[in-house]
Amino acid sequence: MSSNTLRQKRQTSDQDPLLHFAGAVGKVTGGTLLGMTMLISSVFAGGLVGLAISFRNLPDVRVLRSYAPTETTHIYDIKGKLIASLHGEANREVVPLDKISPHLKRAVIAIEDSHFYQHHGVNPGAVVRAFRANWSEGRTVEGGSTLTMQLVKNLFLNPKQAFSRKLAESVLSMRVEQIFTKDQILEMYLNQVYWGHNTYGAETAAQSYFGKPAADLTLAESAMMAGLIQAPENLSPFVNPKAAKQRQQQVLNRMVDLKWITASEASEALKQPLKLGKITSFQTSQIPYLTEATVQELTRKFGRDAVLKGGMRVQTTIDTKFQRMAEDVVKAGHESLLAQGVYADQMALVAVDPRTHFVKAMVGGVDYHKSQYNRAIQALRQPGSAFKPFVYYAAFASGKYSPDSIVDDSPVGYPDGYEMYYPQNYDGSFSGPISIRQALAMSRNVPAVKLGQEVGLNKVIDICRTLGIRSPIEPVVSLPLGAVDLTPLEMAGAFATFASNGWYSETTFIVQVTDSSGNVLLDNTPKPQLVLDPWAAAALNSTLQSVIESGTATSAALDRPAAGKTGTTSSERDIWFVGYVPQLAAAVWAGNDDYSPIGYGATGGTYVAPIWRNFMQRALQGVPVENFRPASDFPRPQ
Repeated sequence: MSSNTLRQKRQTSDQDPLLHFAGAVGKVTGGTLLGMTMLISSVFAGGLVGLAISFRNLPDVRVLRSYAPTETTHIYDIKGKLIASLHGEANREVVPLDKISPHLKRAVIAIEDSHFYQHHGVNPGAVVRAFRANWSEGRTVEGGSTLTMQLVKNLFLNPKQAFSRKLAESVLSMRVEQIFTKDQILEMYLNQVYWGHNTYGAETAAQSYFGKPAADLTLAESAMMAGLIQAPENLSPFVNPKAAKQRQQQVLNRMVDLKWITASEASEALKQPLKLGKITSFQTSQIPYLTEATVQELTRKFGRDAVLKGGMRVQTTIDTKFQRMAEDVVKAGHESLLAQGVYADQMALVAVDPRTHFVKAMVGGVDYHKSQYNRAIQALRQPGSAFKPFVYYAAFASGKYSPDSIVDDSPVGYPDGYEMYYPQNYDGSFSGPISIRQALAMSRNVPAVKLGQEVGLNKVIDICRTLGIRSPIEPVVSLPLGAVDLTPLEMAGAFATFASNGWYSETTFIVQVTDSSGNVLLDNTPKPQLVLDPWAAAALNSTLQSVIESGTATSAALDRPAAGKTGTTSSERDIWFVGYVPQLAAAVWAGNDDYSPIGYGATGGTYVAPIWRNFMQRALQGVPVENFRPASDFPRPQ
């Protein structure tokens, strides 16, 4: 119903406030109460004049022109499915007045301020009626506040019940009515008012109590919601259904008295079965590991307050069905490890699209309900030999080496602090002269350490930074063997740049962020930059294909070209496989949170590569086979 129609109904169905006041006073017996009423009216009027003189001490209501109430932030998957809602104390979604059911607007005005469209912020008749009722009962049983006064109290004043505050409410309310239309005030009120269970505003309350938008509320639902405003927690149908029903009837009766609905409409609404929704405040996320990672990224860009109160609409890079598949793979993979005697209590998986650097799946642990620690983005673990590709890329980018170049796999020692460091291969043997392709495929340690010294460890670190790795890295001699702590997300993101032949975008969980009005706050449309030498990247891709075709990760073989690297740390504390095809890169890690060994002889190639293969086979169903571009397509660096 429009405001004009509502105003006309009100004018034809209820007394003028002054006539109502006169009639009410006329019914009072005895001169004492009449005298007190006149005295209170005089004090009230005088107080208004006195307080009006001190305007400078009151807030400037013009700030409401740009006022943005705190709103709940909603996080969605890439297809628009709601994953989580985040808020502080106030769970609120702001909507325009025309998105709120006319039934609710009428019901709220009827029970809270039936003269709303007649007064100018203060209703003297209501004040007198409240005084009479409270005097008669000897306690506060009725309030004289208008909707405008309630709005002002909530926005500008503290809840302390004092006469001076009531006067301040009155002055501020009249100011508000001078600046804003009635519809604007009603819209602010309905978006601001508290409806119980940390739910603020009509839209969020409607979604919570009835599982539907405020625009779709029926008369019966609207009457029950309007009745909650008086005492939301005590009258909540979730807490006290009987009291909520009684209050609903009071609202409907009031609407009948005002002739805004008929008695039959009220009777029908009262009989209507109500299907309750569920409390929406502080609900757990559908994908908690993803939600936490997204919140971290949002907080870095906008700050914590903006995330919890800014009403953001966040589209993530994750497809929920794809994510569930990844979670299933991790769960099954973990069970498989335990069945094989590999005692790793945790796993993590991260998948990144090399074309966009969007995170497509992220699993931070075997079971979030048992452990909320997100190993995919928080656990700094040594990657072991999975770090070697950074060294080999540096060698190729120097122009001095190709996959067919020969390195000497023989004993060597290097000063390392006050001691000498003698790198050893996993099996304790040496192969002598060996091609780089074979050295990487068989994960020989000594050639990697020698190449690290040859190209310079600081150069290797620079390449890691270029690929988006931000964790601390020291240029220790054993760095080429993975003597550094990195996260699975960093590894997956870096290998995704190899897969794209050197094109890099910042790895992200977020596609876009808008405010509740649709204004774009963050647009992560990929803007790839070529950060690696294309020939060197292609040469590395070719060499890493040999790891899967004939090296330590034959158990990762797919029905399409794939590249990757196994990783196993000393004492078998961490086992990895990080691999990719042109359309998808993924890192899988397994280990124990307390860094204890997971089992003698456990390697990434034997135990983790099959889990990676299982994930990739499922992830790539229906995805066309693509080949890596050969190094011959690019000029070799000089």
